[in-house]
Amino acid sequence: MNNQFIAAIEQICEEKGISKDIVMETIEMALIAAYKKDFGDKDQEVRVEVDPGSGEPRIFVTKEVAGEVELENEHLQISLADAQKITKDIKLGETVEIEDKNKDFGRVAAQTAKQVIIQRIREAEREVIYNDFQDKEDTLLNGSVQRVEHGNVFIDLGRTTAIMFPSEQIQGERYYAGQRLKVYVVRVENTLKGPQIVVSRSHPNLIRRLFEMEVPEMTTGNVEIVAVAREAGGRTKIAVKSNVEGVDPVGTFVGGRGTRVQAVMANIGEEKIDIIPFDEDIERFIANALSPAKNIVSVTANQIERRAAVKIPEDQLSLAIGRSGQNVRLAAKLTDWNIDIDGADDAGVEETAEAVADQPKAKPEAQMEDELVAASQADDTTEIAEPDTESETPTKPTATSDEETPAA
Repeated sequence: MNNQFIAAIEQICEEKGISKDIVMETIEMALIAAYKKDFGDKDQEVRVEVDPGSGEPRIFVTKEVAGEVELENEHLQISLADAQKITKDIKLGETVEIEDKNKDFGRVAAQTAKQVIIQRIREAEREVIYNDFQDKEDTLLNGSVQRVEHGNVFIDLGRTTAIMFPSEQIQGERYYAGQRLKVYVVRVENTLKGPQIVVSRSHPNLIRRLFEMEVPEMTTGNVEIVAVAREAGGRTKIAVKSNVEGVDPVGTFVGGRGTRVQAVMANIGEEKIDIIPFDEDIERFIANALSPAKNIVSVTANQIERRAAVKIPEDQLSLAIGRSGQNVRLAAKLTDWNIDIDGADDAGVEETAEAVADQPKAKPEAQMEDELVAASQADDTTEIAEPDTESETPTKPTATSDEETPAA
């Protein structure tokens, strides 16, 4: 070996991100395998040291001390006389380490060493990648689409390639080679084929990490995202709160003229984001979560069943439910409560109907006219038949004809 060999080792270490100690250890293992194949025995104990400066190897073999007659395998045993040339005080049954010099490895041994080195470097590279990306779980990374196969999207992360399964993709989002994306690292698994890095564009925490990039107050702890409910490609709701008095959490996340929330939305396409103020009072929190519906009439929470009954005006009912129930579904995910929505006007109609049912039914108009006429006739008859007896002058019927009218 020479300086060119050492330079090649250093280049491999730099390109693969592997430490030089690991590469040198790999070379030593390869030389041991090559020595056993050409000069030794598979059961032989061999140790190799490679000079890190010159790259020259030194090979040491351990043998058991035996008598001249007892020698059965010269690769594993050494005579007492030969052993005493190395160590004077050595005795039968003990072991001695001997340096074996000037060995020229054959073609087969060299090929074996090459295979061992390649395999070990590959394993070391996988270990380095796994350890590096294991620390990046639950973080956001930049990558580019390498290829799309059978619905799976392969993302180039620089040192390795990640995979994005169909379930981790945003519904309706199209991917093409060379496309730059921000992806969320879901998990890193160490498989037989090496580390597998699973990334996502649909995970709720993607929204959380995007806001961390745009809202520096999250890093200082002044504001925080309490919960995220997401239907990727459609709508996301986030519940936010302030840890500092006087700081408006919703305004902080929206940003001046909506710049912060728009920057996040630019990374997720057409998806909408609702920013909801978190409230310790679950009834107020549920009312907030049903935004954009307003003027919530009442929220009745059942703590045991974690179920809330919400009364909403009829004109806000469609907003509260949302298209295909999306709004109320996300509100339930955000609050972790079951939400039942009823129209407030329906209750009023039912109460009015019950009150009307208890009142007497109105009589037909014809019947009412007959009764009024009969009552009028009864009053006239009574007045004529019973004159006022206490009056001195009897009351006379009113004349209606011209003959009874006195002359002027």
